[in-house]
Amino acid sequence: MKTAIVGGGAAGFFLAISLKAMCREMEVTIFEKSKKVLSKVEISGGGRCNCTNSFAQVKDLQYVYPRGHRLMKRLMKGFSQKDACEWFESHGVRLVTQEDQCVFPMSQNSHSIINCFLAETRRQGVKVITETKIVSLDELSGYDFVAVTTGGSPKAEGLKWLADKGHDIETPVPSLFTLRIDDKDLQALMGTVVERAVTMIPGTKMRAEGPLLITHWGMSGPAILKLSSYAARHLAERDYKVQLAVNWTNLRDTEVLSALDEIAIRCSQKQLQTIAPCGIPSRLWNYLVNKCLGNRASGRWGSLNRKELNRLANILSGGDMYQTAGRAVFKDEFVTCGGVSLSSVSPATLESKKIPHLYFAGEVLDIDGITGGFNFQAAWTTAYTVAQAIARSCHESCQVEPVV
Repeated sequence: MKTAIVGGGAAGFFLAISLKAMCREMEVTIFEKSKKVLSKVEISGGGRCNCTNSFAQVKDLQYVYPRGHRLMKRLMKGFSQKDACEWFESHGVRLVTQEDQCVFPMSQNSHSIINCFLAETRRQGVKVITETKIVSLDELSGYDFVAVTTGGSPKAEGLKWLADKGHDIETPVPSLFTLRIDDKDLQALMGTVVERAVTMIPGTKMRAEGPLLITHWGMSGPAILKLSSYAARHLAERDYKVQLAVNWTNLRDTEVLSALDEIAIRCSQKQLQTIAPCGIPSRLWNYLVNKCLGNRASGRWGSLNRKELNRLANILSGGDMYQTAGRAVFKDEFVTCGGVSLSSVSPATLESKKIPHLYFAGEVLDIDGITGGFNFQAAWTTAYTVAQAIARSCHESCQVEPVV
């Protein structure tokens, strides 16, 4: 029997390797449209490949999978993050879990993952055909099973060949991106990192916590990337131009005000800009003081009145507002919200409800996660699920009808 895997990314290679391990007699071919395979794996995590997460700090999957958390909860019972870690370790890829619970190859090099996949496909006899774009299932008429692992499609047109076969498509929009903010004074702080920031979109319940990085175009870091994931559709509908609120301290305004009062009493003769409260970086503190108090920013702590202290507490604890000017575009690395609707596949096997023996895995499905290794875990989990389903179908019957 023969299986075609459309897409030479992380999910496609993991599916091929897993399927051959379960069903050695299966002929497996990977079709990749570009000249190079696993290119997204290579650049992920800054070239280090954050291949999964320990999930130790995850209380509910909906907080790490804005789309598809219910299905992921079900499928991870069959192949979890622990299973993924055991798989990589057993295939010679030593892993290390960071303090933030992100899991990387111990080598800190994505090629440890890539080399593992390439070695396994060669060892197991998986055929890899590059520079071949599949645009119709009719091209795969000689295969008994087909698995689509093409990854996220930036535009709905890229999924038309699947929509034409009756699959519902959730309109794809970008997720996990940074935000542009046209504030030259803010941009002058590029390189400044606040470790425990909270970002919010006023008027919604959308918020995210984590390190925030000020860049020469606006803001980045996990606090922004997570928010972009939670608010992917909200932002797309508004052309990425919304009000953004930042809590620089991850504290309530009463807690910040108490800290300011204590400094004002203890350091009354010190200049305001010389003492940054609540662990705020000094450059950022100077920017915020000037933004909040204007020509009063050069005064002393003891000269602040109650109204000014309240204003400072507010700007530090969530009242600092910015107008976003769009999203920063990095074409080489992105995640897509949307794809083949989960209503179009069997939740147990990820087989198409429209066409027998057609399966989907990875980001082509309407499943996506926040930053931190969660998207790769979705790739491993869904790919393993499909491999298991195809192997089971192969073993149950010696003769099956091709998908087309």
